[in-house]
Amino acid sequence: MPMTVLVEPYWREISDGLTEHGIPIRHFVLHADQATLRDRIQNDQDLGPSAFRFAYLEPYAEAARTWLHNDAEVIDTTDITPHQAARQIVDSVLGR
Repeated sequence: MPMTVLVEPYWREISDGLTEHGIPIRHFVLHADQATLRDRIQNDQDLGPSAFRFAYLEPYAEAARTWLHNDAEVIDTTDITPHQAARQIVDSVLGR
């Protein structure tokens, strides 16, 4: 299930709880650099610019620097299409 979690203790609570119930977890982070994220938010043709999403750029960068990327399979989406990112996840899950 897609979910954005930027607070490490919250992630630990979720992932530990799922693991305790025997639910396997594949944790992927769809990453892009800050300039790319800003551009995507600013030029979003469906939702338009979003102060809400801009507000999460620094919390994401902090989580990425400190723990998030260490605990996940990181897919760098900076220079790939959504289809290519999805293909990378499918290939990883299927062991290709």
